[in-house]
Amino acid sequence: MRVSRPARIRRAPRLGVLAATAVLAATFAGPGAPGAFVVPAAAASGGPLGAHYDTGGATIEFRVHSSRAGRIDLYLYRTASGSQEAAAIPLTKDAATNVWSVSVPVATVQGQYGISGAVYYGYRAWGPNWPYDPAWTKGSTAGFIADVDAAGNRFNPNKLLTDPYARELSHDPITPGGADGAVYGTGPQHRGADSGTQAPKGVVLADGATSTGTKPNRALKDDIVYEVHVRGLTKNDPSVPAAYRGTYKGAAIKAADLAALGVTAVEFLPVQETQNDANDIDPTGTAGDNYWGYSTLNYFAPDRRYSSDKSPGGPTREFKEMVRAYHDAGIKVFTDVVYNHTGEGGPWNANDKNTYSLLSLRGLDNPAYYSLTSDMQSPWDNTGVGGNVNTYHPVTRNLITDSLAYWKDTLGVDGFRFDLAPVLGNTCQHGCFQYSRTDPGTALNRITALMPARPATGGAGTDWIAEPWALGSGTYQVGNFPAGWSEWNDKFRDTVRRDQNAMGVENVTPSELATRFAGSSDLYQDDGRAPYNSVNFAVAHDGFTLADLYMCNSKNNSQPWPYGPSDGGSDYNLSWDQAGNAADQRKAARNGFALLMLSAGTPMTTGGDEYLRSVRCNNNPYNLDSSANWLTTSWSGDQSTFRTYAQRMIAFRKAHSALRPTGFYTAADTNANGMGQLNWFTPAGSAPDGTYWSNPNNHALGWRIDGTELGDSSSALYVGYNGWSGDVDFTLPSPGAGKNWYRVTDTSTWAEGVDQVAQPGSEAFIGGAGTVYRLHGRATLLLIAK
Repeated sequence: MRVSRPARIRRAPRLGVLAATAVLAATFAGPGAPGAFVVPAAAASGGPLGAHYDTGGATIEFRVHSSRAGRIDLYLYRTASGSQEAAAIPLTKDAATNVWSVSVPVATVQGQYGISGAVYYGYRAWGPNWPYDPAWTKGSTAGFIADVDAAGNRFNPNKLLTDPYARELSHDPITPGGADGAVYGTGPQHRGADSGTQAPKGVVLADGATSTGTKPNRALKDDIVYEVHVRGLTKNDPSVPAAYRGTYKGAAIKAADLAALGVTAVEFLPVQETQNDANDIDPTGTAGDNYWGYSTLNYFAPDRRYSSDKSPGGPTREFKEMVRAYHDAGIKVFTDVVYNHTGEGGPWNANDKNTYSLLSLRGLDNPAYYSLTSDMQSPWDNTGVGGNVNTYHPVTRNLITDSLAYWKDTLGVDGFRFDLAPVLGNTCQHGCFQYSRTDPGTALNRITALMPARPATGGAGTDWIAEPWALGSGTYQVGNFPAGWSEWNDKFRDTVRRDQNAMGVENVTPSELATRFAGSSDLYQDDGRAPYNSVNFAVAHDGFTLADLYMCNSKNNSQPWPYGPSDGGSDYNLSWDQAGNAADQRKAARNGFALLMLSAGTPMTTGGDEYLRSVRCNNNPYNLDSSANWLTTSWSGDQSTFRTYAQRMIAFRKAHSALRPTGFYTAADTNANGMGQLNWFTPAGSAPDGTYWSNPNNHALGWRIDGTELGDSSSALYVGYNGWSGDVDFTLPSPGAGKNWYRVTDTSTWAEGVDQVAQPGSEAFIGGAGTVYRLHGRATLLLIAK
């Protein structure tokens, strides 16, 4: 069994049963609509999907796609919630493109409809399962045939639908003032409930001039990736003004601190709109809370909750200002994106084909946007999160690429990490799942065809990173992504964990260790990719923190608030509490961090790992929007010491290009020392033979990287790793003619302190070739030749 993807629940909250106190009775809006409805003479004939002002600002053009609708009406509102529409306007369909559109003069919006401020809007759609009936009024069932028909259509005009291309949303479906999720439901109990007054609306935005600064063009191989939640980064930080804590503006203030730590790329957990307005209404429970944000409601809109300015346009402007702050600090901005499922979720009840949430895509063109079972009655769900997005459909593929281009070009994002990325390579729309690495029609390949990856040596381009697995059959695709894609490497993670924490239970050979430390050539070399395409990590948001990996024998997710309760989470964590010895726990964390920084590949750390943040053994805190899950700057002495250690190890990696190779190391004899770019050694100083490489009882390994072979003026580096519990003597190889070895760090407990990683120029003299260095149990040694 592998820990490729810890089992956990990240599904969208069921909007009809979000909390025990939710009122399940539908709230019916009054029948009818305002009397003065104007149908424009001509609809917009072309242009991008969404709602856009024309070049002169005199007209708003609305365009939405649906291949199956029989009628779509645009509803305009003066306020985001609590009021009836100001106008309802039928759209016109272009039969050649299946795009529905209408152009509305701004003078009409302001004068006739009385909308003087922000323009809020949504759509109502009719189709084969619910054809338009002139007798229909809001809250009625006139025209209804079925909640779902044989073709998978789920139209319901009582549900106001958000535009998939809306640039901002007014609010979440569930808010503290609108907690009745039943209004979004279909099925016999809910189909007549009208959602118009409560539903989120799109916000019509004019193009803004806010700059995102100059994008860093650094090669991915030279990056230190820091994965963090934008709210959790500052919500508990007293150095940030209270009004900005937990916001984009607060995160912008931290750019300098992260740069000082050594971070070169900050990877934010999802920042596209998700259901989180209702988090912490009842802090004694976590039902329905969604802190991580892996249930996207809209692929264009920056999450309004993370903005200190929540006025229309404020979230977009503030997000761009944050990106500018990171770019000014030389830091890339990556975002975690979720194109495999959406916040509309799956069926409310098992074996009930009728009752679902209709928020946007499902009510516009269900079979185009979602993969369905072969009978077209249910979502195809082999990922465990409510149903797959139909990424092989051209319209859905365009939605994915268009939204990515918007985040890249308009909002300034430098790279993306894709949740459950194999879904992007699916070539089967309905009734099956079939991943393909080579099919040019997949979303996976269209993304990099339209937006090329950053070159290996840096420059213009985008950093594309996949989470290359899911839960279902055919979804584990580590090492099988196409050129242009990097991947989270769970094999690196698991090999390090197994060797550190499961000796005698899990078999790890020196060969396995060497393969992971040298960039995982077995995964990436055969298809022409490079070591940097392996995103190495020991922990991520998903699972234990670095501290908890070495402090916990098992998960403890049922704790009371603020450390729980959380459901899900893997029972197979490859963790160990080091027999309860706190000093050994810190040593183990130093080893894990050192191996990450000294390995070929792109290292990723998680926010708080640098000071040993703990969530007290909760390995699935997806729902904890709490102080226990936010970062802190109130560090103990040991935490401050570890932060200094992490900062200096990052600096060492950045200072030595030999640790960041463009291609895979070679071991050929290429210089006067008889050494190649990388050479492996047994502790005795000899080259390992086949028996040594394959013996899982060998837990010590040394390697020498020749910097002069890799453009590194510092010459050679030597790493000794002792996975045994007892001391091991390492006989050192040649440091090079006229040079000696000097100690940069020894992770052993005896060396713990602020200077555990020596500053350049203060490294301790060790000796030359043949010197024997005694390395204590479960420790890592780093030497530099000078």
